[in-house]
Amino acid sequence: MKEKIISEIDLDLVFQCNDFSQYSNKLKDTKSNLIFESIFWEKVFLSWINTILKKDDYELPNFIFEKKSFSLGFQIISNQEIASMNQKWMQKNGPTDVLSFPIIFDESLNNLEHVELGDILVSFEMALEQSYEYKHSIYREMLWLASHGFLHLLGWEHNNDLDLENMLNFQEYLITRLD
Repeated sequence: MKEKIISEIDLDLVFQCNDFSQYSNKLKDTKSNLIFESIFWEKVFLSWINTILKKDDYELPNFIFEKKSFSLGFQIISNQEIASMNQKWMQKNGPTDVLSFPIIFDESLNNLEHVELGDILVSFEMALEQSYEYKHSIYREMLWLASHGFLHLLGWEHNNDLDLENMLNFQEYLITRLD
């Protein structure tokens, strides 16, 4: 596996987060409260972009490796909001943990300096519930869901068990690179 030298990457992150202060008693550690801060997510996504651009052992459109400027939207929303989006855009009933809306890109974007990746929506309530279910922190669960949505923005799919296993392993790799 060959690592590439990457120069400075620019990220334009549009971050929105609902008011979840009613859950503050469940978020006792400082690390968990980072998930509500734009600067935290900007650092996370920049780290992941840099990690991905340095690797060349998986499939991404070639032109993405030549870009230095990216943007994406990231929202932490309620179960009610994500259920509405899930119904409207995916024709599925009920809330889900994460939705991704990638911008479809192709070689015609090769001349653009800036790449708009798309939008990621995460249900805070589903993330909190899953953090209890899987016995880890809300911080960890939010990173897990954000990484999953992020990989979908880059074109990753999981149409079979092997694809899903590869995607989940790569999510774990991205998260460990943050430590």
